[in-house]
Amino acid sequence: MKNAHDIIVKPVLTEKSYDILPGKTYTFIVDKKASKTEIRQAIEEVFGVKVDSVNTINNLGKMKRQGIHEGRRPSTKKAYVKLKENSKGIEFFDSLAQ
Repeated sequence: MKNAHDIIVKPVLTEKSYDILPGKTYTFIVDKKASKTEIRQAIEEVFGVKVDSVNTINNLGKMKRQGIHEGRRPSTKKAYVKLKENSKGIEFFDSLAQ
């Protein structure tokens, strides 16, 4: 199994992610090869919370051009993590939501 800190790449801080914070749903960019079970275990280990469900989305990188050369931005995997009702919140996001 991978290190928990390698699975969670970074939090997603957008208007949509702020709108779903009151429902104890947090958004993260995660390793593309991580499964939902690995994501759940990593979140519980790093933040000390109880995870209810994990939903994931694979985003294909956008096409970009520089003159005649074309390339793609890196693809990413996003995870929406919903915590159990009796679980405490993730402190990093709670300080931003106020």
